[in-house]
Amino acid sequence: MKIAPERLAELSQERRAAIMHRSMEDITAIYDYIRGILQDVRTRGDQAVMQELAELKPGLSAGDLVVSEDELAAAYDQVPVEVVEHLKIAATNIRTFHAAQLERPMWQMQVAPGIFAGRKHTPLDTAGCYVPGMRAVYPSTALMTVLPAVVAGVARVVVCTPPDQGMRANPYTLVACDIAGVREIYKVGGPWAVGALAYGTDTVPQVAKIVGPGNKYVTAAKMLVYGQVDIDSPAGPSEALILCDRTANPDHLALDFLSQVEHGPDSAAVLVTDDPTVAQAVCDEIQRLYPDLPRREFIDQNLRYCAVLVAEDMDQALEFTNQYASEHLQIVTAEPFVTLQAVRHAGSIFLGPWAPVPVGDYASGTNHVLPTGQAAAMFSGLSVDDFIKKPTFQYLTRQGLKSLAPTVTTLAEAEGLPIHAMTIKARLKD
Repeated sequence: MKIAPERLAELSQERRAAIMHRSMEDITAIYDYIRGILQDVRTRGDQAVMQELAELKPGLSAGDLVVSEDELAAAYDQVPVEVVEHLKIAATNIRTFHAAQLERPMWQMQVAPGIFAGRKHTPLDTAGCYVPGMRAVYPSTALMTVLPAVVAGVARVVVCTPPDQGMRANPYTLVACDIAGVREIYKVGGPWAVGALAYGTDTVPQVAKIVGPGNKYVTAAKMLVYGQVDIDSPAGPSEALILCDRTANPDHLALDFLSQVEHGPDSAAVLVTDDPTVAQAVCDEIQRLYPDLPRREFIDQNLRYCAVLVAEDMDQALEFTNQYASEHLQIVTAEPFVTLQAVRHAGSIFLGPWAPVPVGDYASGTNHVLPTGQAAAMFSGLSVDDFIKKPTFQYLTRQGLKSLAPTVTTLAEAEGLPIHAMTIKARLKD
């Protein structure tokens, strides 16, 4: 493995494009395939889902799609007590942080004499949380998706997660769901889960919103059902950018860099600094650590999306940081809160030498369901706001309506909607 500092100002167009584009994939190529799966689920419901899962258990029935109370209770016997306790600690922090996001349930103001307007908050009736499985275990994702919905006051929160052989749900996921306060869990994964949640089956309920990360097939399915249901932001492979100066510890940064690349296929890590000495020291430490690293198959595969970049100054480094719009942004500078003021685009931001990305992945309280692939320029991470609707309302006195009448009637008639104007004039005739 070879990694060396690169001058940001000297990158070729092709190299810069590769770094910026990272593992963003055009999933439209699989839309037709996914559209067929979704239509099958919409038409045949449970039968379509069970056909996909049939090889996991002979004689599969619709009842096997549901996590039973016995299976949920048995999960606690399969998860170490220490893990359960730390899931509870993480859940407490996540719940506390998300509860602080709740705003006033209703407010109003007087816009002008006799004209009152306001907004009220209403939680969604239903939400579906997708928790990946199969290749890895993600109990933290169960906490991150379920708890914001629960805190927001969603009346019915359900979880879908792919089962293992024998139609067994992962016990770590089940324990995390129970700790988060959700016991309605369905054993179905991939686009079949998205279709079941979007359209409803005899077993899986239709929901108003689907959230949670997944592979490209899950993402494509969520994009295709958008409009039938709401979804969170598109999510692809994990990524992080480290912005640092001469005050940073290169040994720590090398581990931060590598911890991101080990995430899984197509993960990306980029470090940008205004200090060439730090950049070289980070590369040297990565080279030193490499021979003894676990999960090197992912690290080798993902290095094509990675870079250690040297900027001319911190202004150039910040400009690149905002253009990259990373899912995770780690700021290790002398004054991280000052640096933060110049950041416009990032999913979640980690400040200072004692806040590496894994604290947000698991337990600091912030959410780890975040926009990837430059989507942080448009989207925020999952929050309580994702599960709350905010309709507006207005109340006018007669005098308030009279003061607005000339404006409303003039604009209505200008737009060719005369009855709009008539309904105003009728009220003020006498």
